[in-house]
Amino acid sequence: MSDLTALTATQLVAGYETGAFTPLDVTHAALEQAVEAQERVNAFVRIDAESALRGAEAATERWRRGEPAGPVDGVPVTVKDILLQRGEPTLRGSWSVETEGPWDEDAPAVGRLRESGAVFLGKTTTPEFGWKGVTDSPRHGVTGNPYAPSRTAGGSSGGSAAAVAMGAGPLSLGTDGGGSVRIPASFCGIFAMKPTYGRVPIYPASAFGTLAHVGPMTRDAEDAALLMDVITGPDARDWSQLGPVTHSFRGALAAGAEGVRGLRIAYSPDFGGRVAVEPGVASAVRSAVALLEELGAHVEEADPGFEDPIEAFHTLWFSGAARVAQSFGPETRARLDPGLREVCEEGAQRSALDYLAAVDVRMALGKSMGVFLSGGEGSSKHSHSAYDLLVTPTMPITAFSAGVEVPEGSGLTRWTEWTPFSYPFNLTQQPAASVPCGVDADGLPVGVQLVGPRHADALVLAASHALYEASLAIQPPPG
Repeated sequence: MSDLTALTATQLVAGYETGAFTPLDVTHAALEQAVEAQERVNAFVRIDAESALRGAEAATERWRRGEPAGPVDGVPVTVKDILLQRGEPTLRGSWSVETEGPWDEDAPAVGRLRESGAVFLGKTTTPEFGWKGVTDSPRHGVTGNPYAPSRTAGGSSGGSAAAVAMGAGPLSLGTDGGGSVRIPASFCGIFAMKPTYGRVPIYPASAFGTLAHVGPMTRDAEDAALLMDVITGPDARDWSQLGPVTHSFRGALAAGAEGVRGLRIAYSPDFGGRVAVEPGVASAVRSAVALLEELGAHVEEADPGFEDPIEAFHTLWFSGAARVAQSFGPETRARLDPGLREVCEEGAQRSALDYLAAVDVRMALGKSMGVFLSGGEGSSKHSHSAYDLLVTPTMPITAFSAGVEVPEGSGLTRWTEWTPFSYPFNLTQQPAASVPCGVDADGLPVGVQLVGPRHADALVLAASHALYEASLAIQPPPG
């Protein structure tokens, strides 16, 4: 990476303000890294250099006049190819989507970035319709890991994670229906957050319903807070959005490393012995937890105590996949990712009663976590045993071979079986972030997950930022 592509969005904006460099300088450098990321790990569906340079020229002129369009004016960004972007095809990793438009709408978060003057570099890779926790698709191939290209970047927002890790823009928009920003963040050594459901408006609605969130994928928590300040604006097309934000997410970081002092944190290293965690992962996560304690948090090893909701998640997730493919004819189905075709067929066999039973499990899990984490911002403390945050590993493993759904030789069949720390919190709609906390013996990144009560997005960001301020989360760049 060049010096410019190693900077965070926050640092770039500071440089624009002083005139140390321009958005045009930065965009040229970011485009070079995008090409490198594409050649090295296949992070992009499309790189649009011409459009990016036009946007950078306009941003440079706005900064020259001292009239930036918004908080991220001139900052290079990428967008996962699940989200609509005006003027660009959104192919969703599938041959079932025609390239021809009209592509005349932005997704809400994309529109907010456009209004703020962000420079769009391109669309990033995704598995077909974002259905699994790794990134490969029949249409766009396999996305590798910047730290080891033969390993997976994770998914389904793997292209976005790889792009950020390799300096192809410090900001990216991903989607997360079962861990899809947190999985690749953990594998690629970046920060990502799944906000409280509805905090970032979504349009069109996901076929996976209220499991699917839009979230920031960034260099650090401060950049994520900056991005959240931009993308949480209301959008009338989303009937399930939350009310307007009344505070600045960046403002919530003002306390720095002091931001965790006095917090009650539950640390669950393996969900009560239920999850086998690789030793290198467990060690790195323990170091992060020890640092939180050193910063003044009250940490207790405590398990949230719920049973694995995997079957309920499968019912909801596979039914959503079946809905995606419901109108496909035999030829189109034959071109689907074979794994996706399997879950579509399984989902089509689930009944309405199965679906409602899964919703019952979801509601019970939501109540359980609501009581367990009722000490956070925006909720009342009705139990002295309630915690402010739950800390777990983001993933129990580090990145495995690219191009497969599950680790070879593991005996597992579906991606959900190696992501037990992520998908439960899509069921509960809680904010959850992955913070890099070191590498394993092979030099592969490890992430620690911070989960907050619903609506406590600012608290999750502040605690994550404290880890950066204390230098735990500074990740060596990929070689």
